Amino acid sequence: MHNTPLMPMATAVWLVENTTLTFKQIANFCKLHEVEIQGIADGEVAKGIIPYNPIMSGQLTREEIDLSSKDENRPLNLKSYDVEIEVVDKKIKRYVPLSKRQDKPNSALWLIKQHSILKDSQVAKLVGITKNSVTAIRNKSYWNFNNLAARDPVAMGLFSQRELIEALEKAERRLKREKKEKEKSLNQKN
Repeated sequence: MHNTPLMPMATAVWLVENTTLTFKQIANFCKLHEVEIQGIADGEVAKGIIPYNPIMSGQLTREEIDLSSKDENRPLNLKSYDVEIEVVDKKIKRYVPLSKRQDKPNSALWLIKQHSILKDSQVAKLVGITKNSVTAIRNKSYWNFNNLAARDPVAMGLFSQRELIEALEKAERRLKREKKEKEKSLNQKN
């Protein structure tokens, strides 16, 4: 399977300016028409496009260009590489200023009130406090419980809406599983 190089037009401009490849080879490699490559060479097409070096970007090797330069019937082969694009959305433990520390128990209280299906461990992980603190807040035995005010943690930026949705979906799956297991055990008794 032949993929198209990144920025094919800019790559074609670079290849026209820096190699002795035929227009046909460049056209085939960049998935452009031979007439477009001719136009690039004549300075009529791709005016103002900054040449993009496919060697620097790891899409071609100098050897690959040289081999095809010596044999006009040899197609250029894009160096296959799998670019893994991963969403980096991991929580980084960062310093929380003293003025903001009360936000965590307040947020835990909000989660307990708004989303009671979340386990204490899930609330603790989302908010960034201990599971014991969450359990104490749920049982109203937290040392500072009377001074807590339920506050939306997403609005305060403690974590993203997506993280909350993922936690809720996980909790719903757990509840369904527990319900099935309960029904299963009841059916076995009857």
